[in-house]
Amino acid sequence: MILYTRGARRGRKCQYTGTQLKGVCVQVVTKWKEESGAELLEAAVVLPVLLMLLLGIVAFGRAWNVYQTITRAAREGAREAVLTPCAIAPGCPGNNTFYTAGDIRTDFVEPALQADGLDPTQIKNYTTTYVFMDATNPSPSVCGVQIAFQYPFSFAIPLTTLQYSTITLSTKVQMRLENPVPASQCLAGSAVP
Repeated sequence: MILYTRGARRGRKCQYTGTQLKGVCVQVVTKWKEESGAELLEAAVVLPVLLMLLLGIVAFGRAWNVYQTITRAAREGAREAVLTPCAIAPGCPGNNTFYTAGDIRTDFVEPALQADGLDPTQIKNYTTTYVFMDATNPSPSVCGVQIAFQYPFSFAIPLTTLQYSTITLSTKVQMRLENPVPASQCLAGSAVP
């Protein structure tokens, strides 16, 4: 801003865009010069929040993927637990034995976890038990198998309190036995051998 006093060069117009008021030249500041840093300030406030929101969506999406994977693995194990090996292999000579709980875990559950890149050694509280499928019925009659376990998941959302927080995802899958077992012979509550 250039200022001229009264006595200096009377009548001379300001050399910049502005106003001459009683011999004083005042430069008019344009609007774009007043707000030149506003966009930068707004971006500095909004971008970290937007980035945390985006990373949170990715982290929760991964947690949902892990949950779906452990549920699918339990479903694969339960499906095989309710079938006899003869139901799978054609031409089997009437062998009516079931898979053991150890076979189900090592042959079906763990490979399903490994297929999605999860570590099967992280499984906690793994159980394979017989259950009544219609337990709310006063006289339950349908016997089935339940596989339940937990798997830890670590969140990693930068700039939040969820940085490397670990939560435990739980799954429980029940399936009806393919070869019906009378209710009196169902060992509900007992572990599958």
